Amino acid sequence: MHRNFAMEFVRVTEMAALAAARHMGRGDEKAADQAAVDAMRRMLNSVDFNGTVVIGEGERDEAPMLYIGEKVGTGSGPGLDLALDPLEGTTICARGGNNSIAVIAIAEEGNFLHAPDTYMEKIAVGSDARGAIDLDRSPTENLREIAKAKKKELQDLTVIILDRPRHADLISEVRRAGCRIWLIGDGDVSAAIATCKPESGVDVLMGTGGAPEGVIAAAALRCVGGDFQGRLKPRNNDEIERARRMGIQDIHRVYKINELAKGNVMFCATGVTQGAFLDGVRFLGGGAITHSVVMRSESGTSRYIEAEHHFDRKPRFEY
Repeated sequence: MHRNFAMEFVRVTEMAALAAARHMGRGDEKAADQAAVDAMRRMLNSVDFNGTVVIGEGERDEAPMLYIGEKVGTGSGPGLDLALDPLEGTTICARGGNNSIAVIAIAEEGNFLHAPDTYMEKIAVGSDARGAIDLDRSPTENLREIAKAKKKELQDLTVIILDRPRHADLISEVRRAGCRIWLIGDGDVSAAIATCKPESGVDVLMGTGGAPEGVIAAAALRCVGGDFQGRLKPRNNDEIERARRMGIQDIHRVYKINELAKGNVMFCATGVTQGAFLDGVRFLGGGAITHSVVMRSESGTSRYIEAEHHFDRKPRFEY
């Protein structure tokens, strides 16, 4: 997978972010998401590659979104698999909150776990705690091992958790362990990446969120030397059956980071609303400024890109 693709795909997340950002704070989640989907699809179809969406917005061909199995790109060039979320943090964007982003991860064919649209139990850490996590252990045991690896006291660890009723027991256990907690409303891809950024103050992501987002987060952490484990948590028999149709036989299996995202992977993200990870879109007279990151697992390089867009020089469909 040629490194030049990284710059091609960051243009894709830029255009999705520009489209979604126009709906910031307007209270319409569907409109924000659809704008991001449409812009991302159009830009993907301008790139010279033969792409397949393996982690997307839906699982049915009739879905008005970038669905699992959809073919994208011009059709000429290498075959690549995509794991994407045109607007991670749809509710955040619609409400005008922080940390919504447009994201895409790229790998050679067959190197992403084909995860169904169900829940996944997750744990993510940065490079300084790589190898210290195990989903078969209790949260408390994991926190002790993470603290040891990071040479910190338990009381100095910060655990980021989605603020959901299903996490009541987890939150109670983390509190009993003496750790600090940062509750977030949405956006656990950004939260997972934050564990790899010392300036974020986040040490570990714990809890249950979307399985597709888990694969995307694993791809990002592969690029920056972090660690991630995930285990599917289907909510009903229909989700178990969908997982089996996608090739997953052991529903209780713990997937390690290299099983979720194998080989050489790339990750691109552009901020939609203001966040700790990326700045949001800023509209100017006749243009806008975007803030993006491009990561490659092969080199371990992360590039932050601030781009100034002039709308009078761009085809209207791009934004």
